[in-house]
Amino acid sequence: MKSHTSILLFTLLTLCSCNMQLIPEIIYLSDWKFKTGDSLNWAKPEYNDAAWDTLVSGEIWETQGYPGYDGYAWYRKSFDLPNEMLSQAFFKDSLQIDLGKVDDTEETYLNGFLLGKNGALVKEGDTSKFETDPMGYAKRRLYIIPANDSRILWGKQNTIAVRVHDHGGGGGFYVPNMYVALRDLKDYLVIDDVASGLQVNGGKNAKTIFIHNKSGFATIAGKFEVSIDDIATGKNYLKKSWDINLQKGASDSIRFDFANLTDARMVGTYTFNESKGKNKFVQSQDFPYILTPKPGETPRINGARVFGVRPGSPFIFRIPANGIRPMTFAVENLPEGLSLDPATGIISGKVSKAGEYKVVLKAKNAKGEAKRDFRIMVGDKLALTPPMGWNSWNVWGLAVDNDKVKASADVFISSGLADHGYTYVNIDDGWEAPARAKNGEILTNEKFPDMKATADYVHSKGLRFGIYSSPGPRTCGGYLGSYQHELQDAQTYAKWGVDYLKYDWCSYSEVCPDQNNLDEQKKPYILMSQCLQKQNRDIVHSLCQYGMGDVWKWGGSVGGQLWRTTGDIEDTWQSLKNIGFYQSVAAPYAKPGNWNDPDMLVVGWVGWGPKLHPTRLTASEQYTHISLWALLSAPMLIGCDLTRLDDFTLNLLTNDEVIDIDQDPLGKSAVPVIKTPLYEVWVKEMEDGSKAIGLFNLDKTEMKISIDWVKAGLSGKQTVRDVWRQKDIGSFDKSYEANVLPHGVMLIKVTKE
Repeated sequence: MKSHTSILLFTLLTLCSCNMQLIPEIIYLSDWKFKTGDSLNWAKPEYNDAAWDTLVSGEIWETQGYPGYDGYAWYRKSFDLPNEMLSQAFFKDSLQIDLGKVDDTEETYLNGFLLGKNGALVKEGDTSKFETDPMGYAKRRLYIIPANDSRILWGKQNTIAVRVHDHGGGGGFYVPNMYVALRDLKDYLVIDDVASGLQVNGGKNAKTIFIHNKSGFATIAGKFEVSIDDIATGKNYLKKSWDINLQKGASDSIRFDFANLTDARMVGTYTFNESKGKNKFVQSQDFPYILTPKPGETPRINGARVFGVRPGSPFIFRIPANGIRPMTFAVENLPEGLSLDPATGIISGKVSKAGEYKVVLKAKNAKGEAKRDFRIMVGDKLALTPPMGWNSWNVWGLAVDNDKVKASADVFISSGLADHGYTYVNIDDGWEAPARAKNGEILTNEKFPDMKATADYVHSKGLRFGIYSSPGPRTCGGYLGSYQHELQDAQTYAKWGVDYLKYDWCSYSEVCPDQNNLDEQKKPYILMSQCLQKQNRDIVHSLCQYGMGDVWKWGGSVGGQLWRTTGDIEDTWQSLKNIGFYQSVAAPYAKPGNWNDPDMLVVGWVGWGPKLHPTRLTASEQYTHISLWALLSAPMLIGCDLTRLDDFTLNLLTNDEVIDIDQDPLGKSAVPVIKTPLYEVWVKEMEDGSKAIGLFNLDKTEMKISIDWVKAGLSGKQTVRDVWRQKDIGSFDKSYEANVLPHGVMLIKVTKE
């Protein structure tokens, strides 16, 4: 049993020459008493919760013994607040209580007094009425109150009680490291290392750091130190310090330069030592390293090698090809009913007769010509390779609007993303009007004045257009769902020109008779699939229900082309690791037209709302992210602000040999052949008989990882190609070994000689 105080981090404080006493700086709230149901008596500190269950933070209650439960539940936590925590603090103004994120709505009480609420229920016991928070569960629950607030009991035991209502899906706390602490230097001193990007000039990198004092009452003075190190070799490339004196609300900047080594894992460590010696603040930045050479000037045709369409459905396909422009396009053996725009490479029209049509795509510019065999499969299967594109949720959340969507479509063309196979521009939640029309038709809100015009704009660029809904009465963001309007909504989507529907479980749990019944889990997706199939255009059906009931086993049989296998991803190593390396259970069920979806890509600038930040994944972790998704044959749906793509992120997303692994027509998903706590090796069968292999380092230090050809299902001499660097490494008789950076990957393609 863990200590009820859960105090995990202490500062040693000298009280006399012979005695030491541990005084807490942070009180971590790692385990909670938990009970389903609802009573405001449970907020009172004197309430006896000894008989309640104990749950850990960072995991939804469904995974801790309450599968399928929706409705009210309470968390309680008691802990001591020593007087010394306040008296020894440098800043003594405010106490903060960080509850991470809560799914879906919540009220928080301290010692029986309400601290605040986020979309909290408005009437005790009424599960039908609640306030819809614009971002709901995605909001950080951070409460800040004056340190002298009478609700705080210094020197005594305190109790936090959290009243939660879950409207569907996962419920409760789902971010670890919840804590109570006085606001300190790290809360007032902001070291902004992203506002100014990395400027590369020949063999030097130049960087500017901005430092802000966000305190409204105190001067922050001390020494600011920058250290630039290659953590793979331990070599230091810069160590320099500056004196800083920031008045309240003031800012300063530091500029420095260091060696430009593209293959090294360069990390900047920024240390601020407060002049009185009490506070020290350390922040690190992982500098990107670009492995992939720039594309050549001659044409190269990229992306999928096969495309599925139903007879008579509108066909749109933009030939993805990089190389200098202008470029002209041609197609040999184009089936009747289709036509090509030779200037744009956009193929459009309709094919009425079912069958397999083998064509040859051609691209030509001043430097040369490229050809690629391509199959158009006219039948009953869609999404014969994993969808590639962009989705608005991980960047804009409910702040998405028409201009942001059109801007993303523009960047597909201007950045060259479309030249590498990215084609779907998908709107997630937040587009729906508050009420339907009198005839029941779904309407758009003021952010999307004309959805058909938006779809037409996307289609004009040779791209495809996606949208979002829920089988429940409301979406996850509290907007209108499709419940009891399924056919009508499918007809509206077809009228608008929708090519892709993400169908999110959300509030369907409120109308589902038995969430634990597999037939009931399938029912809303069967219904919408039938409605989509009745339309005169192809609409890819993306099932989003977080992997309930092992959806990978039955998602295809209910008409889905892809299905989420997990909860929402976040831009952290722990989230990426927990989701990505869990996918082996679903691997056997991946095949053309049936894809396991471990959620969207969290690279670039993300944020789930109007306030964005660069991904918290290191450069090595981002290489792992893209490599693993490619090996899994996972959908490649970018989740960042495309208008802020930097060279590293664009390079990361446009390595055509990595994309070829993801888009391989065989449609196999990789499986792990070696799994240890420190590293894993995953192997994927390819259509050409080769194997794609990922050597993943899960540890915090560099290590050698090897793969024996027998374990990989290979024999004899093999040619090994470094996929990220796009170069052959050599021939290997029995095995291959590589040094792999912390949380990094070595992605290779192995071909028998």
